[in-house]
Amino acid sequence: MLFTSYGFILFMAVLLGVYYIFPKKYQWTLLLVASYFFYAFSGIENFAFIIFTTLSCFFVARVIEKRKVREDEYVALNKESLSKEERKAYRAKEKKKRFYILILGLLLNFGILAVLKYTAFAVKNLNSALALFGADKLTVPDLIIPLGLSFFVFQSTGYLIDVYRGKTFAEKNIARLALFVSFFPQLAQGPISRHSDLAAELYTPHPFSAKSLKFGLQRVLWGYFKKLVIADRVLVAIKSLLGDTSSYTGAYVALLIILYSIEIYADFTGGIDITIGIAEAMGIRLKENFNHPFSSRSTKEYWNRWHITMGSWFTDYVFYPLSFSRLMMKLSTWSRAKLGNAVGKRLPVYIATSVTWFLTGLWHGAAWNFIVWGMLNCLVILVSQELEPLYRRFREKFPRLTASYGYHCFEATRTFLLMGLIRSLDCYANVPLSFRMWGSMLTTFNYKSCFSGGILDLGLEIKDYVIIALAVAVVAVVAKLSEKRDIREWLLGKTALSWTLSAAILIAIILFGAYSIGYDASQFIYTQF
Repeated sequence: MLFTSYGFILFMAVLLGVYYIFPKKYQWTLLLVASYFFYAFSGIENFAFIIFTTLSCFFVARVIEKRKVREDEYVALNKESLSKEERKAYRAKEKKKRFYILILGLLLNFGILAVLKYTAFAVKNLNSALALFGADKLTVPDLIIPLGLSFFVFQSTGYLIDVYRGKTFAEKNIARLALFVSFFPQLAQGPISRHSDLAAELYTPHPFSAKSLKFGLQRVLWGYFKKLVIADRVLVAIKSLLGDTSSYTGAYVALLIILYSIEIYADFTGGIDITIGIAEAMGIRLKENFNHPFSSRSTKEYWNRWHITMGSWFTDYVFYPLSFSRLMMKLSTWSRAKLGNAVGKRLPVYIATSVTWFLTGLWHGAAWNFIVWGMLNCLVILVSQELEPLYRRFREKFPRLTASYGYHCFEATRTFLLMGLIRSLDCYANVPLSFRMWGSMLTTFNYKSCFSGGILDLGLEIKDYVIIALAVAVVAVVAKLSEKRDIREWLLGKTALSWTLSAAILIAIILFGAYSIGYDASQFIYTQF
């Protein structure tokens, strides 16, 4: 069920109508039924996977917590008879057992993710290796990837790790955990929530709030504006550019980088706006997933602002555990002794960063394009860190220049273009083709023909580009204003202006939304990840 479909709009209208007249203490059960109803539209056969994740995480978390409670009770009862060393040894032994149980839960869930999402990729690469020796190829399996698999697996495994760390409690009611795993607004594209943040929001009764309903629907409307007016219109030109890569080289690659940056931003943030808006309309607060990423002045800052919940997941559950693991501590000690302090203190960080970005790329898709995308981001971040002393000296030598608004715009534009260049790996069929297309920007000088008339051969007319430009300008202005204040709060006491602006957005969606022949009110990009 697409967020942009009439069926989904009807579904949400009925749900909102029932939600606030439903007995407050059972609102969460209504949400569970609604979430499973929504998920059923992706295919009944997909239920087996989300049910397995729910059941496995429920029982593993319960076992981990029960063992921790028994451990604490045992130590408390035998505090006088056990020495400090004995208590320490007992706790270490019990912690190791809980760790093994956690690993079992992680293997079960990541195992399903790996089999469904990466088996075909692994077999294709194995076939390439076998071809070198003339061996017969293996059959590439055609496996079903359930809707939101990466999102609900990551959210659920994060819950298991947090229970193990004592940062959240293990749910005693399996239906409540089922809602946490399957909450429908965020199921397809996030944000990836933490149990400690979302549990109270989901299970607490929510009385009717005109403000929450109004703010939520405004946010949903804004998301539809981004998706239908901008993203799905730009998608037409992008498909044309990718449909004939032999002709659309040079300047057209630069055009693709800009257009795809606009499209993925409007698509992804639009989807997140709809997700957060739906939840907000029901009184449920979800974490923000974006913070004006195109204002970023460095790659590191950009990734602190883009897909925030994914970045924090990999930071908390991959980067830090790996950086401070016993193996890394030993490697740091050895490298400091053998290679010097400068190398020794960097090596563990570089390895942890590289592993994190490799997995981030792999999470985005089972293709070398995404792996290379991740490693290029890693390379840029690490090189930037090494060059930071030079940047600092430059800022100290030219303080007025580097503090100026113009220089900040230069840094933001540089970051936008660099991230767009790397992101174009999403678009092209393979890595070699991507590199060839990048190189063509320096060897094929067709910029005049492209921007003087060639862009009109991409399925869009002048009026479409005008609509895109005006809509992007509106989004940019709203983003700039919202950096300083919450616009909806500012409009709260200005009823006439608030309704006028909402009506204007709705009219713009109806008049300029990409619905006609040649356009595709498509599924959101991140559902494929």
